[in-house]
Amino acid sequence: MFDVLIVGGGAAGFYAAIHIAEADSNLKVAILERGKEVLSKVKVSGGGRCNVTHAEFDPSELVKNYPRGEKELLGPFHTHCSGDTVAFFEERGISLKVEEDGRMFPVSDSSQTIIDCFLRETNRLGIQVLKHSSVVGIAVKDFEAENIWEVVSIKKTYQCKKLLIATGSNPKIWKMLEQLGHAIEAPVPSLFTFNSKDERIKGIPGLSTYARVEVLAKKTFQPKITIPLKTELADKVLLSSEGPVLITHWGMSGPAILKLSAWGAKILNEMNYKFHLRINWLPSYHANAVINLLLEIKEVEAKKTVLRTKAVDLPRRLWTNLVRASGISEDTKWADTRKEQLQLLASQLTKCEFVIDGKSTFKEEFVTAGGVNLKEINFKTFESKLLPNLFFAGEVIDVDAITGGFNFQNAWTGAYIAAQGIAKGKT
Repeated sequence: MFDVLIVGGGAAGFYAAIHIAEADSNLKVAILERGKEVLSKVKVSGGGRCNVTHAEFDPSELVKNYPRGEKELLGPFHTHCSGDTVAFFEERGISLKVEEDGRMFPVSDSSQTIIDCFLRETNRLGIQVLKHSSVVGIAVKDFEAENIWEVVSIKKTYQCKKLLIATGSNPKIWKMLEQLGHAIEAPVPSLFTFNSKDERIKGIPGLSTYARVEVLAKKTFQPKITIPLKTELADKVLLSSEGPVLITHWGMSGPAILKLSAWGAKILNEMNYKFHLRINWLPSYHANAVINLLLEIKEVEAKKTVLRTKAVDLPRRLWTNLVRASGISEDTKWADTRKEQLQLLASQLTKCEFVIDGKSTFKEEFVTAGGVNLKEINFKTFESKLLPNLFFAGEVIDVDAITGGFNFQNAWTGAYIAAQGIAKGKT
């Protein structure tokens, strides 16, 4: 019989186990891990450097990075925030550094530093780590009028007084929780890049520029409609964001695209990842302002060719592609351009539409929107409102974030608060 069983040997599971054991050294604690290795997601995070958290220390600002969970995490972040995470590691001899974009990594630039820290702590605190222990069943048993959790693994059956689920996005565990009475929000990918085969971005992978991006309401494929339609609905903006857009071999990535993928996870899934994306490559300008600018340049640079005269602050290769897409040939001089061509160029610069047909995984990130319904969780303790002594931490609940260390911070915060609830009996 264990006092506490933690299902899931990842970031949230280890962080919770350490805090439980430190809060009450008399508790018998064990972590069940289905694989042969623990902390596998920590190992690959941040390209093997482990993006531990983000240098946003204001809870009110921090929550803005969570498409799902923004409201619910505000209170928890006031209890345990990024600064507390930094302190946890520094107290154990691990210094973190802040990069320009706010992401925080161990000074060693190695995720193994974090993994070794967790393994040392669990060993020091006498926490059992049981590998190759995939869970196949969870139930509540009545032993002499006391409700005890029974967890069945492929190896053996365990009993515990309190159970913490920290398995991340695990469909099998979600199914078990559903059978216990919890509502599960259907999982969909949350961080991904957009696929697009378009001549305007062909041959320029690696190019990055700041832009405004918008997902439009109109459908990409309408084979039954044969007459042209132009309505307000057709150009209605469903999602928008600003930031760097990175051109890739398969389409588009970068912070602006990843924000759209996170906030639009469920909408884009419903659209089967087939939609129109509109990009303003010059987010400080609208089309009319750009037309006026181009007309001025036509007067000033009359004898120069349009292709070689980069009129706006854009990477040259992108400017070249957009000029060609406007029907302006390589040897066309500014003086010879027609107003219609300049209008089309202004449109390419500020209202450039792409057909998106599918998605790709962003680097090593496998973030999923979905999980245990947030209304069924007490966020003062991260305990189930339906089943006493059942707790959650990490991505098993319907919380996800944009890239930058925010998903780990959700794991650390939930794990810490659940640990306090478990150790101190605040149920």
